[in-house]
Amino acid sequence: MNRVISPVKVEDRAKLDFRSGDTVRVWQKIQEKGKTRLQAFEGLVLARKHGTEAGGTFTVRRVASGVGVERIYPLYSPMVDKIEVVKRAKVRRSKLYHIRDKAAKDIRRQMRNARMAVEPEHAVEVPSENA
Repeated sequence: MNRVISPVKVEDRAKLDFRSGDTVRVWQKIQEKGKTRLQAFEGLVLARKHGTEAGGTFTVRRVASGVGVERIYPLYSPMVDKIEVVKRAKVRRSKLYHIRDKAAKDIRRQMRNARMAVEPEHAVEVPSENA
């Protein structure tokens, strides 16, 4: 039997137990000027595709500076150093793509409420001509 040498511990990655709805921290290797550093990306797992097979991927979403950022990581990528499960959640869907619209709707509602609250404070009284 031929053994493939891989920089990733395939058995450990296959045993990782995270699903949609879990919050994970993905440590990614970033190369800059010949040096390698680790950068964390923490967010909600929206989807896990193709299970634990060779082409398996997972999508992580977070909101950074008010903007939703999504990254799709290959499960067995050598650029992913480690995957930590920060928080587990019970969800009733395997793909949580509706979270994108929900987040946008919540932001729109907050902006509408903010505008309503700001208008009365900055209202200027106009003197009437009769007074």
